[in-house]
Amino acid sequence: MLHIVDDEEVIRDALLWLAQSRSITATAYASGTALLEALAAANHFDPQGECLLLDVRMPGISGVALFDMLLARKLLGRRPVLFLTGHGDVPMAVDTLKNGAFDFFEKPFNDNKLMDRVEQALQVSRAACIQEAAQMRLSTLSAREREVLDLILAGKMNKVIADELGISMRTVEVHRANVFDKMNVKTAVELARLLK
Repeated sequence: MLHIVDDEEVIRDALLWLAQSRSITATAYASGTALLEALAAANHFDPQGECLLLDVRMPGISGVALFDMLLARKLLGRRPVLFLTGHGDVPMAVDTLKNGAFDFFEKPFNDNKLMDRVEQALQVSRAACIQEAAQMRLSTLSAREREVLDLILAGKMNKVIADELGISMRTVEVHRANVFDKMNVKTAVELARLLK
């Protein structure tokens, strides 16, 4: 989900059209306040990823002030931010990038380059969601399941794992099945890919 915040309706419409041309789900807001209200009302994060495209200069809450508010409220962790500005300001761009912005574009912008960066930001967001979900699932493993997981990731076979842990092979098989079930994978390769 791409969240577009720009006070100019024509820009919002153009950005929505661009997103749609790339099959990116997008919503546009006329102000930072409208975005804050929408995020509070949604109270969840899109597991397919989210990013924000903020106009720098807007009446009320500027894009930079909105960015700072979202940072303070811890609402950006998995939501990369791209800035748009019609008033190129190199120091401002440098500051926002230092504070964690994903990118900074000047109007008029190259449509394809902007949407390429939006797609990259969404990929980063999706990857962060996957990693966070994997970490949550890891926390559900028992200490023994965690030991078995580590040995599976080391490429050890069940018999070797049983010998190293001093347990029966059947017990290893049960722990291995529990690990795969809790981690929502079917193979050791999927498990390794998830935890890389």
